[in-house]
Amino acid sequence: MRIGLVVPGFSADPSDWCIPALRDLVRQLAPAADIHVFALRYPYRAGQYELFGARVTAFGGGEARRRGSLGLWGRAAMALAAEHRRRPFDVLHAFWAGETGALTALVGRALAIPTVVSLAGGELVGLKDIGYGGLLRRAERVKTRLALRLAHVVTAGSTLALALAQPWLRPAAASGARRIPLGVDLLRFTPVRLSPGDGPARILHIASLAGVKDQATLLRAAALLRQRGYVFELELVGSGPLEPELRSLASRLGLDNVVRWRGAIGHERLPGEYPRGQLFVLSSRHEAQGMAALEAAACGLPVVGTRVGIIPELAPDAGRVAPVGDAVGLADGIAELLDDPPALARLGCSARELAAAEFGLERCAARFLDLYAEVTARSRNRHP
Repeated sequence: MRIGLVVPGFSADPSDWCIPALRDLVRQLAPAADIHVFALRYPYRAGQYELFGARVTAFGGGEARRRGSLGLWGRAAMALAAEHRRRPFDVLHAFWAGETGALTALVGRALAIPTVVSLAGGELVGLKDIGYGGLLRRAERVKTRLALRLAHVVTAGSTLALALAQPWLRPAAASGARRIPLGVDLLRFTPVRLSPGDGPARILHIASLAGVKDQATLLRAAALLRQRGYVFELELVGSGPLEPELRSLASRLGLDNVVRWRGAIGHERLPGEYPRGQLFVLSSRHEAQGMAALEAAACGLPVVGTRVGIIPELAPDAGRVAPVGDAVGLADGIAELLDDPPALARLGCSARELAAAEFGLERCAARFLDLYAEVTARSRNRHP
């Protein structure tokens, strides 16, 4: 089976962790299928190379905009067509339903190749107060609509993301939309038994310091916990444009001795970070899926988070969920677990079991392979 994966960016070499979930997926798919990755924007230099058993064509689109983007899309479309003539693709699969999805769906229709488009970001949200989401820009809305209308199958990594997609799909395609998450590498992210300490409980948060991650709500939840008498440390792993503002807020809330600002940590080091925590918390306003939450669950940490992405699918067996922006609800969920150490340990075991059963890399890649086989068979039946 020959698959063309069209993505915004891909690793330039084995040490490059650009979009780790896509890197892991390609590495898992390559032994079972002939994978050719087409990377539009990153790496920034155009070229072809082999990586993780896949062929990669990088277009070096970088920051190309307007006319530059038109030229980029033209080069990518011609490259896809040339590869298809050389040796036909069975399926084209795009990650993100904006630029890559529209390009892939249009090329797929023109060349009669079945196409899969996966929602993987903020394509279907528009949060005006923080300037986040594809719905805020007309051009992005047009591209997303094209992608979701023309694709043969649409997938999403969570039930909530799939629900957002339903109104955008053709009636004939709506019933065929699938929930197929991007998987977590269970060999890298695994429980590690650390000697229990006598110090404060460690609450772990890993995310970029950006508006959509809403660390302001997390800090307010931490302040509420302090007021209730809880003793803990909140470790914030990540960097981003809101760090000065968030540091100022933490200081005003009296959290200077509670919050540890860890800064950005490379993805290759994250498996060693999760065991530092007793629980993981995610305060986002939107997630298409939430890979950090899955990594935490795979490492045996209960997850407390807002109602986004896969967080509701982890509760109640592996965590707790609160409404978006609800600092009180987030604090309540954390407090419930801190008050009951046996439940905290039990939910940690359940988190690992759920991650292994539903969200492991091998299982999720197999679901994509099954989907490719299904759409290929369906296409051949239509065009014998």
